[in-house]
Amino acid sequence: MNKPITIFEEGQVLLIDKPIEWTSFDVVRKIRNLIRIKKVGHAGTLDPLATGLLIVCTGKFTKRINEFMAQEKEYTGSFTLGATTPTYDLESEPVNFKDVSLISTEKIVNATQQFTGEIMQIPPAHSAIKIDGKRVYELARQGKEVKIEPRKIVIKQFEISKIEMPIVFFRVVCTTGTYIRSLANDFGEALGCGAYLSSLCRTRIGNSKLEDAKTMIEWENEIKNIRMQMDS
Repeated sequence: MNKPITIFEEGQVLLIDKPIEWTSFDVVRKIRNLIRIKKVGHAGTLDPLATGLLIVCTGKFTKRINEFMAQEKEYTGSFTLGATTPTYDLESEPVNFKDVSLISTEKIVNATQQFTGEIMQIPPAHSAIKIDGKRVYELARQGKEVKIEPRKIVIKQFEISKIEMPIVFFRVVCTTGTYIRSLANDFGEALGCGAYLSSLCRTRIGNSKLEDAKTMIEWENEIKNIRMQMDS
């Protein structure tokens, strides 16, 4: 069995471009298997259908996870207007279809104002928040009613970058704890037509940027090269 790689035991911060359909834990498990170290964790979950920056800390640097989690986040993505989904994204099928032909560009842009600044947001029922020791998504899947209290968040910037009806493209800068899925659902409610999150990419966490991240394949090759150098 391969030995743990010392530099990762001492502590490393890996900037990873998470692929679509991977869970954040899938990434952690893959890195853990590659470096043969148990102390590996991520600094802020990305949903399976989201892509973009995931910070993974190893070894002694797992102590820094909370530091990264507290930092400001930036996202880009798209909402699809005219329907909702139970999960607020495409993990479930769209329902409640409505006509969007009368929703103007002006109305869409103006609607961002009520979601900018300090607001109260209710996280999705299909989320990893715990109530009485159980993940709320587990309760939701069992068909149980879940009461989730609203949380105070700050959306520092909320820009509409492009509109291709019924798809609205956006950029958001926000504090930790913000659910972009909830923002999509609330935005659609404000417009009176419903909306769900149809794509999402995290582009920045604090000063760490997606453009500086490596793909899982690139990290796998780099770690294999380090191991080869250790063994030679």
